[in-house]
Amino acid sequence: MSLLRWLRSEAEGRKMVTRAKACLGVAVFVAYLSTNAATLAGELVRFESAPVHVGQLQQRLARERGETPKAASERIEGYLSKPEGDGPFSAIVYLHGCDGLSEGARTYNARGYVSLMLDSFATRGIKNACTQVTPGLLLTRQGDALGALSYLSNLPFVDSQRIAVIGYSQGAMVALQLASNHQAEIFDVPRDRKFKAAVAYYPLCGVASEELIVPALIMIGELDDWTPATDCERWMKRRADRGAPVKLIVYPGAYHAFNSPAFADGREYLGHWLKYDPTAAAQSVQEMRSFLAAQFSH
Repeated sequence: MSLLRWLRSEAEGRKMVTRAKACLGVAVFVAYLSTNAATLAGELVRFESAPVHVGQLQQRLARERGETPKAASERIEGYLSKPEGDGPFSAIVYLHGCDGLSEGARTYNARGYVSLMLDSFATRGIKNACTQVTPGLLLTRQGDALGALSYLSNLPFVDSQRIAVIGYSQGAMVALQLASNHQAEIFDVPRDRKFKAAVAYYPLCGVASEELIVPALIMIGELDDWTPATDCERWMKRRADRGAPVKLIVYPGAYHAFNSPAFADGREYLGHWLKYDPTAAAQSVQEMRSFLAAQFSH
């Protein structure tokens, strides 16, 4: 696939996201936490987002100006936690949804993994991206996640070959795009630097390519009216088992944000119904734990 075709596909993906109003990505991580796993409190860390490759035209113009072609990058923030001990540990990058990273998600305990809660909005002054997606936001967030991957890979207590990405709603779309097979190299990162696996909670699956390069677990509610399960089911049929394996789980009777206790009584938000489903939430936690354990085991 040429870079031009890829960019066109990204544009189509952005249109799909706009039609879906970018999704609420409630930052719900409590269900995955383990109170008996000793960790450090979430520490604020800063690192560079992965820059987009400088095109040939930009390189030529820079050389004509007597400058060294260099891709621009942005400094972003995240909250880092680690288990006690020297490691090396497997690690997880968490991607929040369109409502940003909640206060409660910044300090937590994880099940024996180094965890980095990525905040793509704070340093950019974005409060909320649920009603409108700025051009290139999903692409920008991919760069943020790859920057987090590079940051973790350079930490002495992290196993750089065992880092997964977990996304929620809009963040889940980014996770699936990171797992997608893109022929064109978009970001200026080492070719061998990629996530080990991806977990996507209630994404719009159509933004991903039909062939993935890393295994993925997708979990969504049957009655989700913001990111419909039917979109993921159609995508699964189109991909026809090509590329890395994907497991899609559709929870019967569940809605968007089914793993968020904050919506225990159900709530309408931007015309969509959000409701906690304790059964689906508990099952999703077990599925995610089993999936990550299997991926990190080899």
